[in-house]
Amino acid sequence: MSQGIEFVIITGLSGAGKTEAARALEDMGFFCVDNLPPSFIPTFAELCAQSGGKVNRIAMVIDVRGGDFFGALFEALEWLKSRQFRVTILFLEATEEVLIRRFKETRRRHPLEGEGGLLAGIRAERERLEGLRTQATVVLDTSRLNPHQLKEKIYEFLRGKEEGVKGPEVRLISFGYKFGLPLDADLVFDLRFLPNPHYVEELRPKDGREEEVSRYILEAPVTQEFLQALHRFLLFLLPLLAAEGRRSVTIGLGCTGGRHRSVSIVEEVAARLKAEGYPVGVEHRDIAQGKE
Repeated sequence: MSQGIEFVIITGLSGAGKTEAARALEDMGFFCVDNLPPSFIPTFAELCAQSGGKVNRIAMVIDVRGGDFFGALFEALEWLKSRQFRVTILFLEATEEVLIRRFKETRRRHPLEGEGGLLAGIRAERERLEGLRTQATVVLDTSRLNPHQLKEKIYEFLRGKEEGVKGPEVRLISFGYKFGLPLDADLVFDLRFLPNPHYVEELRPKDGREEEVSRYILEAPVTQEFLQALHRFLLFLLPLLAAEGRRSVTIGLGCTGGRHRSVSIVEEVAARLKAEGYPVGVEHRDIAQGKE
């Protein structure tokens, strides 16, 4: 039941950026849990395994706020590994000077700060976490990283583990302008300049998935030129979105009624991106009602 379920344990020094790391992983599609007592991890993992694949990427922030529960983390990690869960330990740290400055700026109290003051609390925490640090999959020093750069580092590491899979996931929507723009589209391209099969009597009843219609549209020189330019643009853009931590992008391609040109172009763009290794989803929103 645990096959394919991934746990990323976010831990490290207080003030090193664990909250920002959790936000980054949440943007990447992880289900995030903050400060769950380690002794509860096995029960939580079993619930995830019973979700039918709905919860299969989990990020958990675990740190010294857990108090006495924190000592149970090593046992919980061994339990996860013994049940074939994929486990990554992301350990964040920073220099004492940077941590002190961050705590002073936020005016928050260090969880181990006592009579010895802030510096003593930071050093006590570093010592307490040393054993966990040695088991970490990756250790990131965030001293010189802003939140955006930290997100890039995390995404770069996680994507490096997924060999052969590119990101982000591309969702292509064909639509008709007469029925309105797709509200969730990140990018929209207007295809109404392409040859229109509506004006060819034998093609009018068909849709853009059928060979005769597709050939009529795709063989036009203007279509070929457009597809080449769009393909170059997407191959330039998608890696940049991936570096930003984007897990998906929705692209709308529209014609007048959403039945002919937009459908054919979406199918062609999808085929080209799949050949490049990108995960692609297709939706023909108005194909059943659009009459150009």
